[in-house]
Amino acid sequence: MNSIYSLLPEIETEEAVFIDSLLKDKSEEQLKNFAMLYRNRRREPQLILFTALLGFLGISGVHRFMINQIGMGILYFLTAGLCLIGTIVDLINYKNLAFEYNQRMAIEVNNMI
Repeated sequence: MNSIYSLLPEIETEEAVFIDSLLKDKSEEQLKNFAMLYRNRRREPQLILFTALLGFLGISGVHRFMINQIGMGILYFLTAGLCLIGTIVDLINYKNLAFEYNQRMAIEVNNMI
């Protein structure tokens, strides 16, 4: 796991454990390629939080578009964040939303390398 932290120091522990288990049989070159591609695709939990906060300003669903949940993003936009209830739930669960998206991106990048 030390090599994961040296290549991706911005990731949190839960994400690092997942990535470490995903990449346990990869060479150092493959780890570097993974880190380069993954860094460009992952989303910071704080970015999800800040874009979810836009729902209180009338621009609901931006965070859902960012994590490739287009249908939910459109639904949030058209219903004002499901009358702000969905926006509030997403504000509470922003770390889970980011982690689930980052897991999907890690698997996708792993399949590419």
